[in-house]
Formats: sequence, C-alpha cells, structure tokens
Amino acid sequence: MRELKEFTIPFVGLKLGQHSFHFEIANTFFEHFEYDEFNTARINLTALLDKKTTLLEFTLSYDGIVNVPCDITNEAFDQEVSGSYHFVVKFGETFNDENEDLLIIPHGSYEVNIQQYIYESIILSLPSRFIHPGIEDGSLQSDILDKLEELSPKQLKDTAEEGAELDPRWDELKKLLTDK
Repeated sequence: MRELKEFTIPFVGLKLGQHSFHFEIANTFFEHFEYDEFNTARINLTALLDKKTTLLEFTLSYDGIVNVPCDITNEAFDQEVSGSYHFVVKFGETFNDENEDLLIIPHGSYEVNIQQYIYESIILSLPSRFIHPGIEDGSLQSDILDKLEELSPKQLKDTAEEGAELDPRWDELKKLLTDK
C-alpha cells in the first residue's frame, strides 16, 4: 500500500523533546484503506512525538464524529469516536512492524509514516455494532422497527393468557415432582 505523504513525519531535523503534529482525518483517509463503512468522517488527531536519543515515542490522541448507518434500522446517525494510542519507534537493522506497540525502522532513516497506526487505532476504538441512540431511548420512529416488533416471537405467557392449553402430559410429570 502506498504511503500518504501528509502522515509521514520527518524527525531528523527535530530537537530532542516533544513535538506536536495536527491532522484532520476525513473520509478520503479511510477510502485509501478501502474501508467504506462511514458515510462521512470528521476526526481531529494530534500526534505527540517525544524524540529521545535512541528512540521515538508517539502518542496519538483523536476525537471526532463518523456518520454511520445503524445496524438495526439502517438509519444514518453520528457516532462519536475518541481515544488515544501509544507506540514506540526504535532503530534496528531492518524494518519490522510485527509488534503492534513497537516499530523498528532501519538505521539512517529520517522519517516515519504513521498512517497505519492512525487507521488501526481509530477503527479498533469503534463499537462492534452501530446502534442508533433513538433505539436505546425509544425516540426513533421507523417502519423497520415497527416491522421488527410485529415479527418478533411472542412470549409463552402471552399464548397462555390467550387460552391456549398446555400439553396435559406436563401436568402428569409435575405430579411426580410433588409425589415424594
């Protein structure tokens, strides 16, 4: 996958200490990763780089809104997304990104691309199911919700109240429990 240049941070000219980088993440960022679950995305991300003599420490902090369809009704709504992620960049013989919290880049590198870490931290902070807040508080009126309610299985108590008789064999078995 090709790297997006705006997420490549050149660290060779930076002094030791903390440096802050700000990014605005939009839907085009997720389209680059072929992730099309969002209608729109507006996320503000701050990458705090703490440059030390032998390593780089990154802390990604983000918050914003993604517009997603509800998994139950397919109604679009704004889902808040926020979180942070911390990882370390060290220098070694070869490039190695097998560890999720440690990135090893070759000696002599002068920049690091953090797009994969941004993508993974945002996606993993999302809930596994998107449920419209109107469903939880009962304020959403939808034809789909009405149909789901209509087709939902009725409780056994409802059928007993309507006069439907239970199988008489169960009554005989219940007598065995009381005939000790």
